[in-house]
Amino acid sequence: MLRVLLFLLMGAGLLGFLFVAWSALHPPVPAPQVAPKIMVLAASGTLRAGTLLKPEDIEAQASAADAVPDGAERDTPQNRAALFGAMVRKTLLAHQIVLPADVIRPGDHGFLAAVLAPGMRATSVGVDAVSGTAGLIWPGDHVDLILTQEIPSNSQDPVPPGRRVASETVLHDVRVIAIDQHLVEGGSPGNGLPGESATRTVTLEVTPRDAEHVAVATHLGKLSLAVRPVDATPEPADAPHAPTYGGDVSTALSVMSHEGADGGGVLHVHEGADDKEYHF
Repeated sequence: MLRVLLFLLMGAGLLGFLFVAWSALHPPVPAPQVAPKIMVLAASGTLRAGTLLKPEDIEAQASAADAVPDGAERDTPQNRAALFGAMVRKTLLAHQIVLPADVIRPGDHGFLAAVLAPGMRATSVGVDAVSGTAGLIWPGDHVDLILTQEIPSNSQDPVPPGRRVASETVLHDVRVIAIDQHLVEGGSPGNGLPGESATRTVTLEVTPRDAEHVAVATHLGKLSLAVRPVDATPEPADAPHAPTYGGDVSTALSVMSHEGADGGGVLHVHEGADDKEYHF
């Protein structure tokens, strides 16, 4: 009985020794280390070459830190703003990380030459936060340029009150290629974030003849911009556009403009289904 017990103890010891030896030769496999993720800037959708980047064109994409391509930029407000207005050099696919070689930025050598269509010119106009649509215009948008001016009047050459302020569209359907120092899509002086400047310089892509029209318009009165829809139908270059006068929008000025030489007159106004007469 003792001999059997001794053999059992020796067998248990031998098994223990073999287990320790096997464990030493086969260490446990360490759990795989998951690389940390960082957020980098990428295209939110397919962007064709020549596109001027807007805020909606950029998205944040999670990428392993050890797999981020050289030059990829982290998703920060500053890095996003620096891309707004840049021109895409080659087509980017949806969710593709944006690299420095993929874009040409405002201020880069040859930027304007790359952005302007053949035969076109770049000209700038000054607008305030209101006339510039409160920072809602981005490079790549198409706008109309509107001039509002006061018509001089004097005793020798009197102008009716309703005709002393006039507004007219100087340019139709022109492309914005710069806002302030960001040549093509958003941004204001200082930190480059859009919508922070009271006055803005907007650069437009125009024909040589239209550049002359803009130069004259800047000396005549106040300029403002009207954004056009993306799918707007182009207007004929020779389409007639009559100016709008103060009397066209103000009944008070219309009444004053119709005043007779004796201080009295009659103004006919269509209000709803009725025609009314105003005597003055």
